[in-house]
Order: sequence, then C-alpha cells, then structure tokens
Amino acid sequence: MGVVIEFICPECSQRFSAETVQTYCHSCQSPILARYDLEQIARRLKPEDIRQRRGGIWRWDEFLPVNDRQWQVSLGEGDTPLLPLRNLGEKLGLRHLYLKDEAQNPTACFKARGLAVSLSRHLELGLRHFRLATAGNAGGALAAYAARAGAQLRQKGEACYAHIYMPRTAPLANRLEVQASGADLHLVDGLISDAAQQASRDAQPFEGTPQSWFDLSTFKEPYRVEGKKTMGLELAEQFDYHLPDVILYPTGGGTGLIGMWKAFDELEQIGWIETKRPRMFSVQASGCAPLVQAFENGAERAQAWQNASTVATGLCVPKPFADRLILKVLHQSGGAALAVDDAEIQLAQQELAQLEGIFAAPEGAATLAALKKMVASQMVSPSEKVVLFNTAGGVKYL
Repeated sequence: MGVVIEFICPECSQRFSAETVQTYCHSCQSPILARYDLEQIARRLKPEDIRQRRGGIWRWDEFLPVNDRQWQVSLGEGDTPLLPLRNLGEKLGLRHLYLKDEAQNPTACFKARGLAVSLSRHLELGLRHFRLATAGNAGGALAAYAARAGAQLRQKGEACYAHIYMPRTAPLANRLEVQASGADLHLVDGLISDAAQQASRDAQPFEGTPQSWFDLSTFKEPYRVEGKKTMGLELAEQFDYHLPDVILYPTGGGTGLIGMWKAFDELEQIGWIETKRPRMFSVQASGCAPLVQAFENGAERAQAWQNASTVATGLCVPKPFADRLILKVLHQSGGAALAVDDAEIQLAQQELAQLEGIFAAPEGAATLAALKKMVASQMVSPSEKVVLFNTAGGVKYL
C-alpha cells in the first residue's frame, strides 16, 4: 500500500503529519503535497507488476494514500482510453495526436478519480460528513461516491453524508445526479466562489463536533490531487513510459495538471521514466482566464477574474487556490496558458464529434480550440506527440 511519509508546503517547506486530518498551509494559503517513501516503492515494484493487476486507479495503490484496502471506495474509475485522433491530426498536420477520454469514468467525468481517493482516505481517518463547493461535475462525483461508501458503512451501522453547493446555473445533469444519489444539494446564486462562501457559513454550527462538515473543495485538502495524478501514471504507462511532448489540459482549479506533474516526478524518482517532460499548456475560456492573464503578465499569482462567464462551466473558476503551483508547472515545463472563446469551443466540440466520434465536454473541446491556435502560430511541430484531455462527456451539458 501507499507509504505517505508526510505532507509538505511547496511555498515554505513546512511539514505536516500524514497520520491526522490535514487541510492546507494556512500560513502560505497554499495546498500541501504528499511525500511518499519512493525508495521503498522502487525496491518492491516494477512496471510489469502494475500491468498484471486488475484495472482501475487502485492498481496503483503504492502511489496512493489509503493504508487499508477495506477503505477503498470504487465505482471502477480510471484506465480511460488514449484515443488516436487520426482525422483531426491529418487536418492539423500533426502525425501523433491523441485524446485521453476521461468521460469514460464513473459519473462521466475525471472528478471520479480525485473524489474516490479523497473520500476513501478521509473515511479511513474517521470522517463521515463532507461538504464541497463545485461548478457541477465534482458535486455529482462526490454524491455518487458518498452513496457507494454509505452502502459499505451501513454494515457497520454508520453512514456517509455529502453536502454539495453549486451555482444555480450549473448543468441540469449535475443537479439531477446529486439529487438521485441522495446527497444534500444547495443551489447558490453566483459562481463557485459564492457557493464556497455559503458552504462555509452553513458548516460553521457543526465545527468541532463529530458532525463537522469537512471541506473537500479543490486543494482545500491534500488527497484529491493524489487521485488525479493517476491520469499521469496511466498516460506514462500508455506511452510505455516515454512521455508525450505536449499536453493540453483544461484548467479551472488545476488539480489534474498539478497531479500529473507530481506523477511524472515520482515516476522519475523510482527510475521508470527519464528526465524529459511534456510541455504543459493550461487552456482557459476567454470569459474566465485568470491564469492566462497572470502568465502573460509574468505574475506569480492570479488576480480574481471579474464577471466570469463561459459555456465551459468547469473553467469558470475566477481565482484558483493553487494558482502559484499551476503557474510554476507551466514555466518549468516550457508551456503556457492559452484562452479560447466560447464560439471556438463550440466549433471544436462539433469537430471532435463529427470527425472522431467523441462528444466532448466544452472544457475538453477547449483543448482542441487551443491546439488549432498553437498549430497556426507554430508552437507545436508536426512530429511531436500531442495529448488533449477531455474531462467529461458532452451529454452532461445538454
């Protein structure tokens, strides 16, 4: 099983225990990241060991933080396909274009990975009440996994409670799946930031009690990023541990981007990959592009985006909590942050469906829209291996 030694703040290097419930570094207002005993993993594990196991994220359990398998909550998440985009590749003049299709996860989105791991570890630590501010998809995923966990806990006479806050304008599919799973749904006027404020207010009467509502929102705890890093582990395996040249990732909160970068670092430390890294590109909507603005200005922090609005609701995050980490990854990798407008996103969504048979979420389609700009400006060469990430199914946005 995973051997987490401690958590570390990437800003001030403060250490935090892995044996107790943790949130983030309050001194730096920064996420904290898990450090594993990678020497032990390197001694006892080989790539072929992973390949021989049954599918899903939990076959990577040495790289994950749950100590006892009985707490692993699963709906079959992970091992999503890496699909070649031959028609689009030919159209764009790219010989090696792929899409990692996260829509084939439970609840039809990539949020399943992070919520499965985070909920599992927090249940193992004794927590039973959870709250989450979400643009939509994470709420549906938490509701489903809380229901799944509740089925397991019922045998012990316990239950799992999920309190989910999302904008009133969140996609109908997200609202319906939360209600169908029996979670406590709160619709809030405004954006995800307004939902977070309301969730915090509602949780205050329970703080310090066994019924405390623990916050599972993006980077307000250190385990969702561990689940999301399995995208990077899988990608490395799918390329036979030779990483692609370019990754385009739709970035709202940025958990997946940071998680994959962390996965690549851990794989290098155990000797499974070389030092070469993909150039990482954050893709945002022009109606909410705080990271693009910060990157272009050479800033270390993003400023809160005013009057945020886009059809890609998952990208409507006015101020990512992990902005410093995201921007560092972009600079370290030689990548960048790019913005595309809603019309470009909708056109790319049609092209993916008509040319490749993939009905992508607007967030996933945004990566194709950005790639078209990169090709036009010669930011990518015809021979490079390029991977787009589709984070959810388009049917969730009808």
